[in-house]
Amino acid sequence: MSALPERYGSRAGDSFGQAVLDVEPGEWIDALTAARSAGFAFFDWLTAVDEPPEAFGVVAHVFDPVAFAHLLLRTRVPRADPRLPTATGVFRGANWHERETYEMFGVVFDGHPDLRPLLLPDGFEGHPLRKDFVLAARVAKAWPGAKEPGESGQGSPSRRRTLPPGVPPDWTPS
Repeated sequence: MSALPERYGSRAGDSFGQAVLDVEPGEWIDALTAARSAGFAFFDWLTAVDEPPEAFGVVAHVFDPVAFAHLLLRTRVPRADPRLPTATGVFRGANWHERETYEMFGVVFDGHPDLRPLLLPDGFEGHPLRKDFVLAARVAKAWPGAKEPGESGQGSPSRRRTLPPGVPPDWTPS
């Protein structure tokens, strides 16, 4: 971590034994470039974390193969307009990860060379890894196993029916 420029020193830390650097969205590319220049030449992965109601956290893991050091770079983008500049100019390996993060969370990577769906079928609507995404399959098909006492066919009957996990209380199947 000491090889990173001084301007990042106050935001560098440790989380569960992992070196972490928290940056503002406007510093995302500069921080990735500084990390690469400091020896973190291997891009491992990039993803998002849904942090409702305000933001998405975007996390990238890079590795220094000479020093055998790991570094997590983190930033937060607002939920209302989740945008970051693409990291593909710094690490070509970020291409696939940014496409997946765009598709699953809706984080837009400005300047990405080919930001199109990667994993989901054509015409799929929504971003399935967002916490507010309705898991309709859990309503359409019974959830396996007992959720409440009595639902297994043994014991006393259930006092109330609950919706499956991930289904908002006001949602009804159409």
